[in-house]
Amino acid sequence: MSAIQLNQDNLPTIAAQIPCPTYNRTDIKTGIVHIGVGGFHRAHQAYYIHQLLQKHNIVDWGICGVGIREGDRNMYNVLTQQDGLYTLSVQHPDGQIHSEAIGSITKMLLAVDTPELVLNTMAHADTKIVSLTITEGGYNFHPQTGAFDFSNVDIQHDLNNQDNPKTVFGYLAAALKRRKENGLQPFTVLSCDNIPHNGAVARKMLLTFVQKQDTELAQWIEQNVTFPNTMVDRITPVTSKADIDYIENTHQLKDGWPVVCEPFIQWVVEDKFCNGRPPLEKLGVQFVPDVVPYEKMKIRLLNAGHSVLGIPGAIHGHATINDCMDDPVFATFMRQFMDKEATPVLDALEGIDLETYKDTLEERFANPNIKDSVSRICSESSAKLPKFLIPTIHDNLQSGGSIKYATLLLAAWCYYSDKQVNEKNIPLEIIDAKKEELHQAASTTVNNPVGFLALTEIFGDLQTKDRFVQEFKKMITLVYEREDIRSVMKDV
Repeated sequence: MSAIQLNQDNLPTIAAQIPCPTYNRTDIKTGIVHIGVGGFHRAHQAYYIHQLLQKHNIVDWGICGVGIREGDRNMYNVLTQQDGLYTLSVQHPDGQIHSEAIGSITKMLLAVDTPELVLNTMAHADTKIVSLTITEGGYNFHPQTGAFDFSNVDIQHDLNNQDNPKTVFGYLAAALKRRKENGLQPFTVLSCDNIPHNGAVARKMLLTFVQKQDTELAQWIEQNVTFPNTMVDRITPVTSKADIDYIENTHQLKDGWPVVCEPFIQWVVEDKFCNGRPPLEKLGVQFVPDVVPYEKMKIRLLNAGHSVLGIPGAIHGHATINDCMDDPVFATFMRQFMDKEATPVLDALEGIDLETYKDTLEERFANPNIKDSVSRICSESSAKLPKFLIPTIHDNLQSGGSIKYATLLLAAWCYYSDKQVNEKNIPLEIIDAKKEELHQAASTTVNNPVGFLALTEIFGDLQTKDRFVQEFKKMITLVYEREDIRSVMKDV
């Protein structure tokens, strides 16, 4: 039997192979415009909306996906060919794989081709939410000061070309201006990115941008638009050729960009929407008055825990996170970090048992079918560690708590950035916007053991903290002299 192309016309045939949408996709209104359609959005938010359509037939919250940049063209091409449909494969620890076709993305737009169509869709009365997964870098702030970066050439363009934007802030401002002028309620801006206080950051960055462009609009946004903070969680590895082949060989289905993910899913949202919201509580989404304690727990345990495994794992030569968890030295080190350094400085959490949560994290990291690569986890560490790990060090310096596990991780990151090969002398795949700066700073370590810390935009004032500096020197010596990260982790 030859493989069938995934698209709307073929759904009746495909439904014999895998579960497919049973709702009428032509009835769905675009209630959400989502900017930054990638694997995570499709495994998380779009999956929740699909369930809302499938189980409750609530048709006002379909998703229009938007790619802002030229780099989004491949995703645009695939989803356009497939009428927004894609396959989601949930990989269970016991080896079971559950695949289904997801239909909540009803159309896909590419802003570089059709900016006016994107603006009109965002400004349309049916659109109640504009959501974002644009990564940390997309928020255009200085990692240390948190200030908006007006030196960005695309931001400069958008300030002077309000109706032909290039950035997410330009699009949000232009669309909100049209709604204001047309007497429409604004949309809620819903960040689903892994940054602390993501809604507050989105609000601050957008208002800072708009105040330079249109002070009257900025005042209207400040008074009328809401930016809920959210905590999102589902491990979603990068789609591989093997994943594409699996769908074709197992289900006789051609999907140009399927998504794989773990069974676990979580979404905690501040219940602050200015123009209505989908009733996602029907599907287990938690709407709470304050997300901060939940996001802090997730960022400091899950996200930091990933880095605590990934960077040493890359140095040692482990390929995936589950490989790291199969190594008892790595698994023990990660749990010790969570128990002795991260947990003591977390806030009280209603309805969360932290020991159970950490046990669940260990199970998730160890899932042998997820195959989350250490290179993905290590990517953009210069943007991740200042948010995921370094605040834990500061809190423990203040409280007198342990800092040795987190400090060893930073020493390992220095070695990783300096050597750029693993212990088997195989080149590392380093994906980081600051790769060269990190390498230059780390390469001074032989003559200056704290040279790496001079990158104040990443490390802030850590080089002025005596207890940290002494611990860092100690860890640097161990890492560089032994050249065996596993033995250092074992002895800490």
